[in-house]
Amino acid sequence: MPNKLTVAMASATMLLFFSSCYFNSRKAAGLLKDAEKKTYDIIVVPGVPLVNGQWSDVMKARVYWSKYLFDKGIARNIMYSGSSVYTPYKEGEVMAMYAKAIGIPAEHIFTETKAEHSTENIYYSYKKAKKLGFNTVALASDPFQSKLLKSFIKRKVSREVGIIPFIADTLRAMQPTMTDPVLDFSALKVENFTALPEREGFWKRFRGTRGHNIDKNAYSDTPVSREK
Repeated sequence: MPNKLTVAMASATMLLFFSSCYFNSRKAAGLLKDAEKKTYDIIVVPGVPLVNGQWSDVMKARVYWSKYLFDKGIARNIMYSGSSVYTPYKEGEVMAMYAKAIGIPAEHIFTETKAEHSTENIYYSYKKAKKLGFNTVALASDPFQSKLLKSFIKRKVSREVGIIPFIADTLRAMQPTMTDPVLDFSALKVENFTALPEREGFWKRFRGTRGHNIDKNAYSDTPVSREK
């Protein structure tokens, strides 16, 4: 049986590990304060799958955080990113529908639907944003995902990409005005869909999570337009 010192050391190690995997509230507040000094041409919001045909708490938080940044003038436009990964609906398109339903103007909403991993969300969205003529780009997500992507963004995307993790207290204050729109996603359904775990083995998915399956030619030759 482990002694008290061993247990204490193990607990401290686990606490250190998990605390290093997300931006704490103080750090997130500092990043928001920095973001308030500028206006980004577009922010990237990574996708989340539907749960029983509805948005999850995580998806709702990410979409409402993007609205907060848009309403505050920190972001001029928003790109929701995500392919059909675990459900037969492209996450970017689903989130865009929710964004419109809660009042974000359609002309300021864009989607990226190739990404199947968080690393691909920011990589592909950045490339598409640049192709569309947007110069300044930031990631807007939850504190956990934002921290996990920080190093990848600096190494593989651009050191100029901002990071704006959401602040739980801010979202909590917004709750009285939040709504849960009832939407029909039938038009978005992907036919002959196969979920990612059924078409890729564990190690390939793991490589994808780390950004090793990225198509570096994505959006290089594909014409894209801001026209809706």
